Amino acid sequence: MDVRAVVMGAGSWGTATAKVLVDAGTDTVLWARRPELAETINAEHTNPDYLTGIALPEQLRASSDLEEVLPDADIVVCAVPSQSLRDNLTAWRPQLGSDATLVSLAKGIETHSLMRMSEVIAEVGEVSEDRIAVLTGPNLAREIAEGQPAATVIACRDEQRAEALQSAFNTGYFRPYTNTDVVGCEIGGAVKNVIALACGMASGVGFGQNTLATIITRGLAETIRLGVAVGAHIETLAGLAGIGDLVATCSSPLSRNRTFGARLGEGATMEQAQAATNGQVAEGVKSCTSVRALAERHEVSMPLTDAVHGVCHSGMSVADAVASLLGRTTKPEVYRD
Repeated sequence: MDVRAVVMGAGSWGTATAKVLVDAGTDTVLWARRPELAETINAEHTNPDYLTGIALPEQLRASSDLEEVLPDADIVVCAVPSQSLRDNLTAWRPQLGSDATLVSLAKGIETHSLMRMSEVIAEVGEVSEDRIAVLTGPNLAREIAEGQPAATVIACRDEQRAEALQSAFNTGYFRPYTNTDVVGCEIGGAVKNVIALACGMASGVGFGQNTLATIITRGLAETIRLGVAVGAHIETLAGLAGIGDLVATCSSPLSRNRTFGARLGEGATMEQAQAATNGQVAEGVKSCTSVRALAERHEVSMPLTDAVHGVCHSGMSVADAVASLLGRTTKPEVYRD
């Protein structure tokens, strides 16, 4: 049976994901909020707003009409920012198919509810957990759109759905692995954006590779502590959804979060840093608040997250944030029973 997919959101990652699906042989429509962008994609086979210079497959169709794209979709890929997912889903819900699989691309924790994205989908979309999947990993949108080799994780409580999605996304350059640890995959994706901001700040100040490696490694420790506290598996966070995504996002200038942090480290204001990412969302700026609150709820220590929150939301300078981290009491790297 032919599978139909719709990608809801024509930003850089949504567009790249739609390209992957078409390249995998999956009949796919890309939903764009703005009709004029949908028209441009259909006429010119490119998305000049978010993926300049990338040729999109001629088979990829775009539309701004919810009633046209949603009702018959077997796979609904949610490709909007985490903090806008709830409002978007409210509008989409009346058109969702009764057995459609919903796939979350968003990496964040909802600010007011502290819900993971799969939890938001279950609540707002009135969808059972076994119909919800998460796609995550070291997946920088432009590199994927260029066809560079990469792997990803598709997590779903229903292994058969995960395997069906694996087939729908599998191409010669994009290799999906399956997992049932939805919690671990979502925590890894949310926290890595915050740690990438910290790496960017350090780079912007002028610190070198030793500092960046330290931040990445201690950032992984924070991710694991929080993940375990909320029910994640350590193995997940030691894999593509954890350390893999963390390294890619913290190391690449293509990462919006790293770029945003680097501008702050260079002395830019929040507004100037936003301009440096072409107005696109640096998820970690909002996620640091919700990740920090989730950590406090579970009594988990996350000093890097605290420092990023201080810079982004409490007026702390990057220099003071670094001093606060270096001034912490020394302790063992690993506590043993």
